[in-house]
Amino acid sequence: MRPRSSALLSAFSLTISLYSQGPDLVGYWHNWNDGNAPYLELSQVDPRYTIVEVSFAVPAAGSTSDMVFAPAETAPATFIADLAALQAQGKKVIISIGGANATVHLDSDAERDQFVSSMLGILDTYGFDGIDIDLEGASVAISGGTIANPTDARIIRLIDAVNSIADQYEATNGVPMMLTMAPETAYVQGGMSAYGGIWGAYLPIIDALRSRLDILQVQLYNSGSMYGIDGGIYTQGTADFIVSQTEALLQGFTTNGGYFAPLPPEKVAIGLPACPNAAGGGYVSPAVLEQAVDYLRGSGPQPGTYQRVATYPTLRGLMTWSINWDAVSTCAAADEYAQAFEDIFGIGTAVQDAPLASVTVWPVPVDAGVLHVGGLQGGEDLELLDAMGRVVVAERASSDRVELAFDLPTGAYVLRVERDGAPVLSRRVVVVR
Repeated sequence: MRPRSSALLSAFSLTISLYSQGPDLVGYWHNWNDGNAPYLELSQVDPRYTIVEVSFAVPAAGSTSDMVFAPAETAPATFIADLAALQAQGKKVIISIGGANATVHLDSDAERDQFVSSMLGILDTYGFDGIDIDLEGASVAISGGTIANPTDARIIRLIDAVNSIADQYEATNGVPMMLTMAPETAYVQGGMSAYGGIWGAYLPIIDALRSRLDILQVQLYNSGSMYGIDGGIYTQGTADFIVSQTEALLQGFTTNGGYFAPLPPEKVAIGLPACPNAAGGGYVSPAVLEQAVDYLRGSGPQPGTYQRVATYPTLRGLMTWSINWDAVSTCAAADEYAQAFEDIFGIGTAVQDAPLASVTVWPVPVDAGVLHVGGLQGGEDLELLDAMGRVVVAERASSDRVELAFDLPTGAYVLRVERDGAPVLSRRVVVVR
């Protein structure tokens, strides 16, 4: 095998650059079987989705802070292998916290620490690239303070918890944790009409974590009418709603809790339902979506009455609820949203070769000094690299399975597999001793 002293650092650099590039198609993958939008295996996700947000990690029964997750209809080992296969194609797979039916409260420092510990456990067990914050209902509310200086203890503890998770993730894995948020409109743009309760409640969280935030993807659905920064009122399910609510994030706005500073377009994605039945309201046809996005990016005419302030050619992309709904043909055309993304942003469907999906790696994390690699053909070269990019274990496969035995300290490593000189797999491996 040829030497690659900088292989791990190059892999980490690629991962970091992927966090800041775009455009991206973000899709929520829901972990249950809905008769109208059935359960999908991760291996069935449309290849145009670049970021898959697994829904949801929720509190264990009787708790509001001890987070749990398990795939509902897939064996854990298969789920982990499928997740790794998506990552090997350059995609990101993250775990979403909460959802509409789960209440997350951090009512003490002990609960904050439990939340941190349980989320780190989920990240490590499955190999997720980061977290998405999708707290709704009673999970997030404000009673005072300002955007810059919140006073609600639950909000402060949540901010502290996310910072702690991100710090520990990066210390363990050597790469930044991906962070996205998907609040409803009332929690963000709603701050223009009121600041209290749910109105504007996400603004202190976004503001405190904006340097870590990769994508803000406000749910432009299941929403009442909302103010734009021009003082007009706009209704969901229209191009004007998409443009006005997106530009509010890109230009900033004033609230009774202070000024919310704008986000760069690279951190803003447009969130919409994949088809009419995926949400209670807010669906738009692909043609309307294209008109709104083209206008925002400066490549199309004004589609309604709202007049934009500037153009945003580097807008991050689109988000949808959900991948499962997008896949069915009984709600709209199958994969309509993914096709709209391709048509608007000019992104094709190319993925890496199928052999990537056949390779499985277990256990994750490794705690017994033996890493099993299956799904091989024989003749592959396997290397385990440390944080300096040095090869610490190397072996050539003589059959469909290899057991890499080692005595290594706790830390993050990268497993690389090559077949006939071509890369087959690059996978983060965490060793816990």
